[in-house]
Amino acid sequence: MSIDIGIIGLAKSGKTTLFNALTRGEADTGSYTAESLTPHIGVTKVPEPRLKTLTDMLQPKRVVPAEVRYIDVGASVKTLAGDKGIGGELLNQLSNAATLIDVVRAFVDDSIPHIAGSLDVARDIATMGLELTFSDLAIIERRLERIETSLKGAKPPERQDLLREQETLLKFKADLEKDVPLRELRLTAGEARLIANYQFLTAKPRLTVVNIGEEQLPGAASLEAELNSRHSRENCRIITLCGKLEMELAQLDNHAAEEFRAEFGLKESGLNRVIKLSYELLGLISFFTTASGEVKAWSIPSGTSALKAAGKIHSDMERGFIRAEVVSYDDLVKCGHLSEARKHGVLRLEGKDYTVRDGDVITFLFNV
Repeated sequence: MSIDIGIIGLAKSGKTTLFNALTRGEADTGSYTAESLTPHIGVTKVPEPRLKTLTDMLQPKRVVPAEVRYIDVGASVKTLAGDKGIGGELLNQLSNAATLIDVVRAFVDDSIPHIAGSLDVARDIATMGLELTFSDLAIIERRLERIETSLKGAKPPERQDLLREQETLLKFKADLEKDVPLRELRLTAGEARLIANYQFLTAKPRLTVVNIGEEQLPGAASLEAELNSRHSRENCRIITLCGKLEMELAQLDNHAAEEFRAEFGLKESGLNRVIKLSYELLGLISFFTTASGEVKAWSIPSGTSALKAAGKIHSDMERGFIRAEVVSYDDLVKCGHLSEARKHGVLRLEGKDYTVRDGDVITFLFNV
């Protein structure tokens, strides 16, 4: 199962260029307009060096990395929020994404004029924040109208539920109108469940990618630090990337791309940086399984129990969970094989309440 990440941004910010860089795609960057209602969708493998080490050690028949699915939406979020047709379907796709990448333009290109007539990164970051807020407010307003209608004929138990929902939504509305995104609120358990049901956009982690030109690369680190100091908020990060360069490098083989990247003083690919920061914002960790002749990587939230991790693989594993055989990645590498890990006592038996740790190599035992 892949993790969905939505790509949003103002027109001519380089959204599709970044999409191509992250997916090794070849989507047309020239014809995509602000009102386009056909998303680009692409899947990429999550870079995981530990998976290669496990593969070399265990020699499986099949290797399965974790995946990220990117959804590049051409239309503005504000446009989608007011559209109940195709635009509403696209908004649902964004709403189901685990996190959002907001592409903000900083590159200079006279042949592609900025829609606002000038470059202003701070202004565009704020504008995208307002678009996300507008979307959530539109959803809240529509739901409040339906609640008012439903209350007229509601029976006592249903009426209490509707009133609680109404109260919570009115609270969210007041915070949004004060420019406080829902991701920054301290929520009760009931409020958290309500947010999960609605999948509000301002409740999602937000990674802002400032799209710079090649001539801006020498000052990218200082620009990134400055922008984070001024605009970074809870569950929000800002990074700088040269989308055009990363798109071109994504079309090369890994060796050639690394050589060119070194010439520009870049230590890692844009894909690696974006996925790493996305995982951090989402609080995700990786564990590995080695069953049935394959080594497979899985992504789960930090703090996940062994029982729920088993369910990530298959519902039968969760339903019939017996125990988990667990060895840490580091211990397995030291031992060289699962049989040696068992012999040295570092392969442990854990129950359903065990909290899975990043890098755990797990074999789930179950019976259904």
